[in-house]
Amino acid sequence: MRRLKNYPAPEGKNSLHHWHRMGGGLIRTMFNFTIITLCRYMPSLKVKNFCYRRLLGMKVGKNVGVGLMAMFDIFNPHLISIGDNSVIGYNATILTHEFLVEEYRLGEVQVGKNVLIGANATVLAGISIGDGSVVAAGSVVTRDVPPGVMVGGVPARYIKDIEY
Repeated sequence: MRRLKNYPAPEGKNSLHHWHRMGGGLIRTMFNFTIITLCRYMPSLKVKNFCYRRLLGMKVGKNVGVGLMAMFDIFNPHLISIGDNSVIGYNATILTHEFLVEEYRLGEVQVGKNVLIGANATVLAGISIGDGSVVAAGSVVTRDVPPGVMVGGVPARYIKDIEY
């Protein structure tokens, strides 16, 4: 079950016109975007994790590996937590928001310990991924993933149990 908070858009404009209400406004969003963009190209995991923790407020565990081009939500990166020893694959995307015509939604994303999120996977807002799970490359995670399983596809579905 996705844990989301809904915020209605004022009548007459779709919710994307109200993006500035989500995070800390224009300046904070520009700052977040700049740091995330720099980190996308940064080869040093130590520097990346420092930036994610200290500059963006993300909860990043020990020995986390974030692949090149991984993209985190620019509006509310502080709503993302990644457990120890997890790997976020190349060009994976983790979102904490979604825009709809009549509302926008926000939700925390919790990635457990020893999790692998494959290349080009997308994790939507409000999702929890349990310890020791694997998200296959190219998947779109639309609901919680229990501990110790592999999921894959669009939308991501159970594939098999994993021993870890």
